[in-house]
Amino acid sequence: MPGHKRPTLGDATRGRILFGGDYNPEQWPEETWHEDVRLMKAAGVNSVTLGVFSWAKLEPAPGAREFGWLDTLMDLMHTADVGVVLATPTASPPPWMGHLHPDTLPVDRDGRTEWWGGRQHFSHSSATYRRYAAAITEDLAARYGDHPALTMWHINNEYCTYDWSEQAAARFRDWLRERYGDLAALNEAWGTAFWSQGYGDWAEIHTPRHAHYMKNPGQVLDFKRFTSDMLLECYTAERDIVRRATPHLPVTTNFMPLWVGQDAWRWAEEEDVVSVDLYPDPRDPLGAQHGALVQDLTRSQARGPWMLMEQAAGPVNWRGVNHPKPHGLNRLWSLQAVARGADAVCYFQWRQSRQGAEKFHSAMVSHAGEEGRTYQEIKRLGADLARISAEVTGSHSAAEIAILHDWHAWWAGDQEGRLSHEVDHPAVLRAWHRALWEAGLATDFAHPEHDLTGYKLVVVPQLYAVTDTAIDNLLAHVHAGGALVAGFLTGVADADDRVRPGGMDARLRELFGIRTLHEWWPLDADERVETDGFRGTLWSEELEQTGDATVEAAYKGAELDGLPAVLRNGRAWYVSTLPEPDAFRTLLARIAADAGARPVLDGLPPGVEAVRRGELLFLLHHGRDPVTVRLPGAHHDLLTGTTFTDEVTLGRYGVAVLRP
Repeated sequence: MPGHKRPTLGDATRGRILFGGDYNPEQWPEETWHEDVRLMKAAGVNSVTLGVFSWAKLEPAPGAREFGWLDTLMDLMHTADVGVVLATPTASPPPWMGHLHPDTLPVDRDGRTEWWGGRQHFSHSSATYRRYAAAITEDLAARYGDHPALTMWHINNEYCTYDWSEQAAARFRDWLRERYGDLAALNEAWGTAFWSQGYGDWAEIHTPRHAHYMKNPGQVLDFKRFTSDMLLECYTAERDIVRRATPHLPVTTNFMPLWVGQDAWRWAEEEDVVSVDLYPDPRDPLGAQHGALVQDLTRSQARGPWMLMEQAAGPVNWRGVNHPKPHGLNRLWSLQAVARGADAVCYFQWRQSRQGAEKFHSAMVSHAGEEGRTYQEIKRLGADLARISAEVTGSHSAAEIAILHDWHAWWAGDQEGRLSHEVDHPAVLRAWHRALWEAGLATDFAHPEHDLTGYKLVVVPQLYAVTDTAIDNLLAHVHAGGALVAGFLTGVADADDRVRPGGMDARLRELFGIRTLHEWWPLDADERVETDGFRGTLWSEELEQTGDATVEAAYKGAELDGLPAVLRNGRAWYVSTLPEPDAFRTLLARIAADAGARPVLDGLPPGVEAVRRGELLFLLHHGRDPVTVRLPGAHHDLLTGTTFTDEVTLGRYGVAVLRP
């Protein structure tokens, strides 16, 4: 809507942290609904999401509408002062749709139809699906747009459906025409001179289906871009419908953390509220770091407060072995999200299902019921959130370090014919973020073409494919006095996955002090490379430095003996391997300190995370044994009402939210 001021998460929170989750009352008899409301009120729940997977209930036959049950629920929530995030149910079409309209079903790369019986079984390119999705969205908006319980719209759920069908191929050709204009430009971008792949007619182009050998990486890259764009079209079509009906209410859809299929930077620009689903493994010793990474990325996409749309109160049911969360861990990880910018802490789901595929996935009210440990911990968390809401909501976190991440670079590098399948883009990203997180350094994420003004240090874990605009942005950051550190396989290719002369862009080689990149030397999974300061993993490179560059670490032994492993050229650093964790933390802490970026709080005990949000200092203890944290002066803990003068003791999974 041109000229329309977009609503924000603050319009839904109204000064309180949203607390609740997906509520699926259609799974339960109506008498249970009233019991649910009683338990919600006791736990401090103030928000529920309705209708996510309710399409068959709302439209049991084509064009039919059964809104009576939802009317009752909306009224019940309003009476209980529980706000409703109303979802469009379009992630899971009813069986009748696929039965009557096979064109609405997606097809996999081997030509097999994906049938109903699960979820996400829709073709994003099907005009029939889009017509039905728009119709149910229109009717929901018309019926409930003025309902006093409605606080926000949630479109679809976890968009993630690839489609190789005939209708997708037709839309793919349209997308390519718009992108390239003519076949000559497409053939140039895809490098079709290789393997006799030149296209002479648009009709010859299909989605990249099963092939005898490796598929054209340019075609695959564009298909990933196309898929993200088609799913985004589905989202914006429904968003625009509800926005016309309720321009004052925010609209969101939920990201999955670091999912490969969405250009989430572009998607975030189309959302009023950026939401994410987050499920760290409670047995993972780095689960908290994984959470911190996703939270930092989501906050950066939102450029302010964001919504934790889904998490698990206990175990999930899709890991093979699904472990529960130990006592206190759910509270700790929920408050970690708040510390890193969340103004909404929600779950899948409210009441644990008795039937269906996710009956063993935990919920706020587990099979154990009101007396169960899970619900009792939910009540405690609800009380904690109520204590801190007034001073937390709407406040921002600041960071002096930006980590660059780009989905297009990930897509381009993640190709069949790459040098090492041991190099996994998300794993490399996690390793760099982990080193900074363990050093106590606050980080934002940024797109390579974003404004980097104000960051003392820019960190580039890996950007295989980089646009010229992004390269100019990095150069400008350093020339303006900022520091830059980059990892291996950065600047190798352009946006069309065309390898740049010299194996790395010449401007970047000059920036990092690299005269020649002779060879890449990938490492086996269990292989290590020695340097004169640490051991490296995954990768190494045969580099020759310029006369102005300083070798900060050199390889020792084997083929690369004496050659640079870490180069420094003024304020620009290049790390040609992946140091083991302790050494990596030390190296990045040194680079950050040299750039003037300081830890949030010095002298933290191992396992304690310090995060500043606005004026508040969050201390989060990720261990089980008590620890004492030194404080810079007196602080008041909002959770306990206690004032600490110079230190605070944190017990098992303990949290303090401190105001100076």
